[in-house]
Amino acid sequence: MKKLIGLVGTNSTASTNRQLLQFMQQHFSERAEIELVEIKALPVFNKPESKELPESVKALAEKIEAADGVMISTPEYNHSAPAVLINALNWLSYGIYPFVDKPVMITGASYGTLGSSRAQMHLRQILDAPELKARIMPSSEFLLSHSLQAFDDENKLVSKEKIEKLEGLFEDFLTFVDIINQLNHAHEINKKEAENFSWERV
Repeated sequence: MKKLIGLVGTNSTASTNRQLLQFMQQHFSERAEIELVEIKALPVFNKPESKELPESVKALAEKIEAADGVMISTPEYNHSAPAVLINALNWLSYGIYPFVDKPVMITGASYGTLGSSRAQMHLRQILDAPELKARIMPSSEFLLSHSLQAFDDENKLVSKEKIEKLEGLFEDFLTFVDIINQLNHAHEINKKEAENFSWERV
């Protein structure tokens, strides 16, 4: 059984993005072991000259490194991914590179009609950065709109169509993980390139 990380892309205590990952954790429990991970306790990224990382960052990086894949659920703030999620990714690409060649699935929930579509597009660009180099599953947006009305009292998705879409995407992600794990011949070179990359030398 695959071990996946469900990264909660917000610091909100009552986020429908967390609810979405909790639903996935329960709904797909027979297909994968999904551990939900919070980022709200991470300190603000300050690029320490010593490159000494906070223990919370090291622990998160170790979880991601050990996982077969990562699912990120992001809300949308001002047409973008939230600052707390970008902050976490800044830490996770500063002297450590757990996302290099790591299969990633992006989901998102929002109160409005667009379901965090612009935030997801922005997040794809960030995860493709030279210091992150994640393998993002293509053509796989899961957009949960009107998310305040999307769950019942048992934290299950109400819409059968949304459940079917999510089930299809999740099965695709498990296949994607298998494929990416076979495309690992350049992994050490990719990791070294991420470690050696410098914007000053570009």
